Amino acid sequence: MAMQAPIPDISVMTDPTATESGKDLSRRERQIMDIVYALGRASAADVLDRMPDPPSYSAVRAMLRILEDKGHLVHEQDGPRYVYLPIVARERASRSAMEHLVRTFFDGSPASAVAALIEASDGRIAEADLDRLSRLIARARSEGR
Repeated sequence: MAMQAPIPDISVMTDPTATESGKDLSRRERQIMDIVYALGRASAADVLDRMPDPPSYSAVRAMLRILEDKGHLVHEQDGPRYVYLPIVARERASRSAMEHLVRTFFDGSPASAVAALIEASDGRIAEADLDRLSRLIARARSEGR
């Protein structure tokens, strides 16, 4: 298998499903979940190939089992190996993570979170994205949100 660039650890918060499961993820577990979400399904070797500063193969296998025990992954047999799949849909996990981020860092204010993202973009927001944001704001106003 060709070596691919590691998926960056963009999450320094708790697991997106923590509000439901109460199970926080370590930095390494979060990295593994990011990789499995990006691939859709992944073996221990797939995860190992994409981890920055990877631990041993057996450590990756152990963390995959822990994530399965915590209820974040399920495995399927694929010949002699296990392939892991996320239990929570990426969209649901993403929404939960955003809600957690807004509560934790922006005092529950979506407007503050959006403002911070726009200010951090350094003018790199495409015109189409600005149009989409305008439509979302108009819809939220019309719905009384």
